[in-house]
Amino acid sequence: MTHILHLDASARPGLAGKDEHGSHSRNLSHRFVSQWQARRPQDVVTYRDIGQNPPSIISHDWIASSFTPEPQREAWMRDTLAESDRLVDELIAADVLVIGTPLYNFGMPAALKAWIDQVVRPGRTVEMDDSNPLDPYVPKLADRPRHVVILTARGGVGFDAGGEMAHMNHLEPNLITALGFIGLTRVHQIAIEGQEVGGELLAESVRQGLSKVDALVAELQRSVQAERVAQPA
Repeated sequence: MTHILHLDASARPGLAGKDEHGSHSRNLSHRFVSQWQARRPQDVVTYRDIGQNPPSIISHDWIASSFTPEPQREAWMRDTLAESDRLVDELIAADVLVIGTPLYNFGMPAALKAWIDQVVRPGRTVEMDDSNPLDPYVPKLADRPRHVVILTARGGVGFDAGGEMAHMNHLEPNLITALGFIGLTRVHQIAIEGQEVGGELLAESVRQGLSKVDALVAELQRSVQAERVAQPA
């Protein structure tokens, strides 16, 4: 049984094409999950709408608690990290992380950055190896195959790698760096563009995006099954 962790980071609560001012990134992520469940209804989906319910921003107390070894933590430190622990537990349990996110001002929404800050945790998702000062960070989520699906909606065009605006896209590169740091390196990306342009350009981008989502679902389900068979008993 595969476990999917589905995050939506858009500030828009509705779905494009169904709700006024609906979210295109939510449309992509919900298409992915619904197609997955249609093919594999036995799989488990954990859903977090971080766009509507943002994680807490890390604070001085969070930093002090996180960098204190667990046996030495006081009660208030454990309370401070309770939210982070829940988010980390969900991520560790996931086989496929699905992130639906818009590109806001050339980067990720604040809610998604807050989630990243909550799950990049010393001792939970990354370790320090003092014996290797040149590269001391050991990603803990590289212990088994996990996949990341980044489904993005952009107002402009040309933000893909090689595009005219690619140098201004700090969303996917930032996510890939942060998630790779903790061991999530099997990344798949689909984006739609042209929301601010509209018309046929946007409509065609949406059609292509949804088609790519359907193809990716089939591809990943085959990959996850093959990886599961290959793992030692």
